[in-house]
Formats: sequence, structure tokens, C-alpha cells
Amino acid sequence: MLFELRDVGLARGGRQVLDSVSAEIPTGATVVVGPSGSGKSTLLRLLNRLADPDTGTIDYRGRPLAEHDPLELRRRVSLVPQLPALLDGTVDANLAYAARLAGSELDPVRCLRLAGLDPAFAERDVSRLSVGEQQRAMLGRALAQRPEVLLLDEPTSALDPAARDAIEATLAELRRELEISLVVVSHDPEQARRLGEWVVRIEEGRAVAAGPLEEVLA
Repeated sequence: MLFELRDVGLARGGRQVLDSVSAEIPTGATVVVGPSGSGKSTLLRLLNRLADPDTGTIDYRGRPLAEHDPLELRRRVSLVPQLPALLDGTVDANLAYAARLAGSELDPVRCLRLAGLDPAFAERDVSRLSVGEQQRAMLGRALAQRPEVLLLDEPTSALDPAARDAIEATLAELRRELEISLVVVSHDPEQARRLGEWVVRIEEGRAVAAGPLEEVLA
């Protein structure tokens, strides 16, 4: 099992964002689905210790998440946020920054190809990229760390249908080429059907269902 959550709770500003969440997330492709404001993105941030729960426990590959060094964990479990947050400069500089943090050797052509970008994008300034291209550059930067798991927070929410389809195709190709697991947050059950093998449904901060796609979204 990739992640196991047991009675996880988290409050912010006096509001209970997650309430006694218990769910399993296996290796492969999991989609965390639910309406806006249900706590999906908060749950994603817990999985690489960008936040820690107030109550309950989370295990990663059978070991308590609290025992993992946060920086080392984030190299293995890499988050791609909903809105692109690239550093100023070129795409290549962003890839190099991520590889340097992870202590890994950078192969920019490989990272860009896996992210669905032509190698020529390495020298492009990030300020001149479209939103869809920025999202792919963020994906390439995450891949530069050679992670075991990609956490993707609404990766297509700001994209038009054509760009959304292209990103989804890129994620499917990643699964075919790499031994990597995906945990994708989405408000769209149809996207969950396209991307997921396993689904966790979150409503009002609670996990109301978790299991194989065909059972949870029947």
C-alpha cells in the first residue's frame, strides 16, 4: 500500500477541514474526487508533509509519515500545484533547480519529453509560456527530481478542453513509461474515470468512499 490514512483530522481558522479521514491509496493511479471546498487539496498536502494532521496517522509504504524527513520525502513524493509557480528565468533553469535540490543528475531532454514538451522549450523564458505550457513545465520540473509519486492538484482546471486532453494524455504516457504512482485531485468525476484506477471520494472533509474506480463511481 502506498499511503494509509487513519482517522486523520485537520482544522484551520476554527474550521474542521478534514474530519476523521480513513482511506487507503495503493500504488498506481488514484484520483481524489469531490466538490470544491471539500478538503481534497488539504489532503494532498498532507501526503508530502507540506502540512501535518492535528489528529490521526498517515503511513507511506508502511512507515509513519511523521518519521520521514520532510525534504527527503518531497523529493520522493513531488507535488505539482494547481496554479503554475515557476521561478523567473528559463525552463531549463527551473529543471536544474529541482534536480539540484534532489541531488540528482539532470537530463533536460528526458524531463521535457516526459512532460510533453519539445527539447527546444529548455531555453524558453517561463514568462512567455501559455498556461498549458507552464503546467507542463511544472510537471517537467517535478520529474527532474525523479520522484516515486506525483501529487497533482487539479492539473487541468485552468486549461481549455484541448490543453486538458493533452495533459491527460501526457499523464497516461507517464504511467506507461515510468514506474511512478499518481495521486490526482479533481472535482470532475469524468476526469477521474479517464485517469484513475482507484478513487477516494471526499465530501465535507470526510472520506465517504474509497476503492476501485468501477465501484466508487458506479
